[in-house]
Amino acid sequence: MHPPGFRNFLLLASSLLFAGLSAVPQSFSPSLRSWPGAACRLSRAESERRCRAPGQPPGAALCHGRGRCDCGVCICHVTEPGMFFGPLCECHEWVCETYDGSTCAGTCHCGRCKCDNSDGSGLVYGKFCECDDRECIDDETEEICGGHGKCYCGNCYCKAGWHGDKCEFQCDITPWESKRRCTSPDGKICSNRGTCVCGECTCHDVDPTGDWGDIHGDTCECDERDCRAVYDRYSDDFCSGHGQCNCGRCDCKAGWYGKKCEHPQSCTLSPEESIRKCQGSSDLPCSGRGKCECGKCTCYPPGDRRVYGKTCECDDRRCEDLDGVVCGGHGTCSCGRCICERGWFGKLCQHPRKCNMTEEQSKNLCESADGILCSGKGSCHCGKCICSAEEWYISGEFCDCDDRDCDKHDGLICTGNGICSCGNCECWDGWNGNACEIWLGSEYP
Repeated sequence: MHPPGFRNFLLLASSLLFAGLSAVPQSFSPSLRSWPGAACRLSRAESERRCRAPGQPPGAALCHGRGRCDCGVCICHVTEPGMFFGPLCECHEWVCETYDGSTCAGTCHCGRCKCDNSDGSGLVYGKFCECDDRECIDDETEEICGGHGKCYCGNCYCKAGWHGDKCEFQCDITPWESKRRCTSPDGKICSNRGTCVCGECTCHDVDPTGDWGDIHGDTCECDERDCRAVYDRYSDDFCSGHGQCNCGRCDCKAGWYGKKCEHPQSCTLSPEESIRKCQGSSDLPCSGRGKCECGKCTCYPPGDRRVYGKTCECDDRRCEDLDGVVCGGHGTCSCGRCICERGWFGKLCQHPRKCNMTEEQSKNLCESADGILCSGKGSCHCGKCICSAEEWYISGEFCDCDDRDCDKHDGLICTGNGICSCGNCECWDGWNGNACEIWLGSEYP
């Protein structure tokens, strides 16, 4: 038997211990149950308070709505591998996004980069902490860009009259004179294609692949990309092979003239008259299938009898399928159109009029993966989809392709030198390029 004073001491000690447990941090919360399955020592209100984000009022989402609260501890719902949610399930993703092959130049926390600015300078910033303006500090003056420019993402942009990586050098001419020397004929500084440094333009090469040349000239006035306008796809050369492209313009050889040096001086027709004669009723000279010289069309490929007509308006290749079969073997081709034999119909005479299967069997063959008949863009006949004629660009086995996705050149899908197959150009022999716009073959025998 213990004296009453000793019992009072035990009650007081138990009360103090319980109060202390209520005040401990959440990391200590597993001790709030005496043993697994025991009742929680916290009140419901206190338990929920510990599971809410700081500053959130009663009734706000517990564990950021991504878990359940168990005696003041958040049990997060992790449904995907690699996901991490933190003490209050506050982190949505554990891993930060990558930048230039690396993950965060600072510290990755909750899927976001925290930049190292322990000195309070704020010079390291960016979504990936990729910008470090400490690189702009001049070693001698210890100033940003030597005090003669502004730094952006580790690069100095100098004031007029100064240059160098850290704006450490001063020009020997006045800013006004520097600007005058860098002004192009159209009144722009370095033609808006370069940087002016002490009166000299450093041109920006905007096409690092080199496919179309670069930018050059004293004031960056020459942009060889402009030569695209004088590129001739039949000769696979600039200026029709009869001149040199300079600053986007053709300097023609003797005996030739025109924007692309395509017109011989021996021709009695003007370039405009020549084009008109080659155009005929088409929107393009030689129907986009040949080369116009002095009002006469040379159809391409040269010697291929499938392309013919005064303005190359007939193209019997259009009667062939991807395997080269003409009109499905059930018709004849006339100027690019199939004339079907009796009992067959379709653009390529590919559909028989008589069907030997039930309607149910036919529909089963016309259903696409999503269970829709011909993708809802055509009708079904004998197990084959017939795409809507009103929407000329719809094609494919289940009318699920859009021919408008195929590349164009001169306004023609696949330049008229190939077949559009579900968004990709299948070029005919001798032609190459995304839009079948380049002739690489030799003349046909």
